[in-house]
Amino acid sequence: MIMKKYSLNPVLSSFFFLSLMILFSEMGVAQNTTSTIPVNVGVVLDLASLEANIALSCINMALSDFYASHGDYKTRLVLNTRDSKKDVIGAAAAALDLIKNVEVQAILGPTTSMQANFVIDLGEKAHVPIISFSATSPSLTSIGSSYFLRATQNDSAQVNAISAIVQAFGWKEAVPIYIDNEYGEGIIPYLTDALHVVDARVPYRSVISPSATDVQIVEELNKLMTMLGYCHLVAIPHH
Repeated sequence: MIMKKYSLNPVLSSFFFLSLMILFSEMGVAQNTTSTIPVNVGVVLDLASLEANIALSCINMALSDFYASHGDYKTRLVLNTRDSKKDVIGAAAAALDLIKNVEVQAILGPTTSMQANFVIDLGEKAHVPIISFSATSPSLTSIGSSYFLRATQNDSAQVNAISAIVQAFGWKEAVPIYIDNEYGEGIIPYLTDALHVVDARVPYRSVISPSATDVQIVEELNKLMTMLGYCHLVAIPHH
């Protein structure tokens, strides 16, 4: 079973720094000498998670570093943080609040690809850029929104690495196991094509419900073992 372990990118602060630079270049930097000009920016994250709190710290550090190097800039980004509550509806509600009530110029986040799928549409309609550092589903690219900026690679970039492992071990069959949502469905076509290139057949696809319990997952694995016998499983993590 091939698993991918998630960890916060060590250069996350650089991504945010790049995102902030994009914002400045798009809006233009006011250089008047009278007073600072606040620019409201939204942040939508799953605040109950450790990763989100680390990300928020990185954003603040990026801001501090930026203004330390560009003290002459009169614009000042004002962060307006909202909790998505680990839910697509919560993320959409948070983004809508930031767009309508705070009138933010851009939104950083949300955390997952599922949440981003909802928020991107809101940003497109309101002409508010959505900048995500962790939404990795390839399906988001197909949306084609000019207001969505992904500050990380999408997961289609990883399928060649997976197929290379399959090829190196000489495996001729592989069964993808993925979550039944836009994220899982988005990466599977790329993975299937990559496996086909190395002559590895996909005899079956195992789709797991997002609400599946540990018992149900074990039952699905046992079913695969009984049905397919010895076969290599490629597990696609949810994000």
